[in-house]
Amino acid sequence: MAPTSDHKEGLMKQRWTWVAVLGFAIALAVAGAAAAHTYTSAHAAKKLTKVTLQSKWVVQSQFAGYYAAKAKGYYKQEGLDVTIKVGGPTITPEQVVLGKQADFGIDWLPSLLAFRDTGKQITNIAQVYARSGMTELTWKDSGITTIKQMKGKKVGVWCCGNENELYAALVKNHIDPKSKSDVTIVDQPFDMNLFLQHQVDAAAAMTYNELAQVLEAKNPKTGKLYTLKDLNVIPMESAAKGAGTSMLQDGVFTRSDWIKSKTNQATAKKFLIASFKGWIYCRDHWRACVNIVLANGPALPRGHQTWQMNEVNALIWPNKKGIGVMDRGSYNRTVNIAKQFKVIKATPQNAFRDDIAKAAVAALKKQHVDVYGRKWRKAKVKVTAGGK
Repeated sequence: MAPTSDHKEGLMKQRWTWVAVLGFAIALAVAGAAAAHTYTSAHAAKKLTKVTLQSKWVVQSQFAGYYAAKAKGYYKQEGLDVTIKVGGPTITPEQVVLGKQADFGIDWLPSLLAFRDTGKQITNIAQVYARSGMTELTWKDSGITTIKQMKGKKVGVWCCGNENELYAALVKNHIDPKSKSDVTIVDQPFDMNLFLQHQVDAAAAMTYNELAQVLEAKNPKTGKLYTLKDLNVIPMESAAKGAGTSMLQDGVFTRSDWIKSKTNQATAKKFLIASFKGWIYCRDHWRACVNIVLANGPALPRGHQTWQMNEVNALIWPNKKGIGVMDRGSYNRTVNIAKQFKVIKATPQNAFRDDIAKAAVAALKKQHVDVYGRKWRKAKVKVTAGGK
């Protein structure tokens, strides 16, 4: 029997009812999945702990490891949302951290000791730079190859605490930096013009910055760039040339009261794990790190940043204790020189703690990460005119 028109109409209504029900069910499922995804994303975002790092200076390879840790997602892997605040000539990292505008800061150890000497409670938790980049440069034809030979010469050095490594080296060689009959100390600007114009016999230079400035300049007599063969480089780190009076430089610090909390100690450990991974990445992928630095703010041109990255690596690697772990011998030397030249009056107590850095290093070792860099060797970097 053929179906009647009423029967056909009933079948059609039933079919469309099922279609509507199915469509509604699918819509609910999609909406539920979307809601679940939104909740999961929001939940994950809430899990990230926000922390701020105050840099010592402008964006440059001196701080490449921190920018790499952020760019490579290492901070997020540790559950952190890290903001890196750029430094500059009017910014003192210690004041920013003490004012609770940042959780961590980067600065030289003598600066931290000076703040503590006035009662400000800040603590070094990781000594990233294991050695000093401070040197004195002389021209090859000057014949000045040691600190001892600077007696009676014009010697340039920066003020405001930067001079103490040199002063200690001079005193070690029986030269009084305060006596003009022994040596003429010239207050050196933060460039190398006095040296390039032969107005001083020796000039202060960080290996990763001012030394490059000289090499990036042209010799007016030849029209070619200066080379290391034109210079004598006297490192404050080396005792061989009469120095051996280096002081520790870039380290990570925080407020002493903040780091007493177990929760904050856990956050600090995560921060150090990720930061150390950033520096390790820059050790093994230094060209890529230069790109990361430039992407964050090209304060200096590529050529100069490339030189700086290579030289900064040399201040960290190889690292016999593991990156960030304080060497007590270097710490004591820094303290003694700071006292010698009245940067501080009293021997500091509890100015650093190495337990968190050691815990971070141990965690990385469990991940089979090389925290020592024993096989690391400096690369050969081509110097470019003006650091371009």
